[in-house]
Amino acid sequence: MKYRSAFDIIGPVMIGPSSSHTAGAARIGRVARTLFEKQPTKAVISLYGSFAKTYKGHGTDLALVAGILDFDTFDERIPNALKIAEESGLEVEFITEDAVMEHPNTVKINLYDGQGKELEIVGISIGGGTIEITEINSFKLKLSGANPAILVVHHDRFGLISAVTTVLSKHQINIGHMEVSRKDKGDIAVMVIEMDHKLEDGVYAELTALDGVDQVIRLVD
Repeated sequence: MKYRSAFDIIGPVMIGPSSSHTAGAARIGRVARTLFEKQPTKAVISLYGSFAKTYKGHGTDLALVAGILDFDTFDERIPNALKIAEESGLEVEFITEDAVMEHPNTVKINLYDGQGKELEIVGISIGGGTIEITEINSFKLKLSGANPAILVVHHDRFGLISAVTTVLSKHQINIGHMEVSRKDKGDIAVMVIEMDHKLEDGVYAELTALDGVDQVIRLVD
């Protein structure tokens, strides 16, 4: 278990019944929604391990869909998330998988907008509402979802990481955790940066204007 404080053990303010199966699931769904940057028209949710066995009884299905609808862990609409999704035009499909994953509370979420935009993330619910995003569009990484964070999609080229961190340093933004992932040398890469302070609009604009940066997404603000 990876806890950072007593509040991780107690768990967040939430709609029950389980911090790992409900609050954590909602947080994973909400990160997926943030990355997608809009409400999708379809969500395919693949469940593994404990999630696959108990997702209906523990409300994991409701929580995941609620997160995709951009509901927080304490939102009173969570018990009606499936109905709200249907009414809002969001098609939801659940798949239970037999594959053994590194963590029993693992979910893969695929989002679509019907116009060619797609997103795939893999997340795990560690306990106490704490989560980690371990994969985004096949890029391996680690994102806790607990601190202000950005995802920088960029070209894998010399000096790009330095350019990004220089902008953050200029504005006195301290980096708490940072990972860089790429599929192939010289191809598209991603940076995940967790910070001690949220990213202001001016800093965001500077980062997006950097040569070689394709996209900057504020994951937790």
